[in-house]
Amino acid sequence: MAMSSILNADDIKKALDAFAVADSFDHKKFFEMVGLKAKSCDDVKKVFTVLDADNSGFIEEEELKFVLKGFAKDGRDLTDKETKAFLRAADKDGDGKIGVDEFAALVKE
Repeated sequence: MAMSSILNADDIKKALDAFAVADSFDHKKFFEMVGLKAKSCDDVKKVFTVLDADNSGFIEEEELKFVLKGFAKDGRDLTDKETKAFLRAADKDGDGKIGVDEFAALVKE
């Protein structure tokens, strides 16, 4: 499933452009800009499925680094600092990865 079938392609581009500079990524602003925050729980889960590249049921740190590429092929890689901050914000149970419920909670906060 393509991310553009869930979210507006123009919104995705604007959000990616807004965080094009390394160490500028802010997940709350990004999720709001791409329109994900306003989407239904089902749509948020669909986005999670796209980002879960290995279909493990979790977004691991290595997948998180490439999260912007999940929204568009030309998205940049997150820096290690951004990746770790994103993981800390989402990983409520401390297992080192983000489950679908943790992702949904992060998007909606």
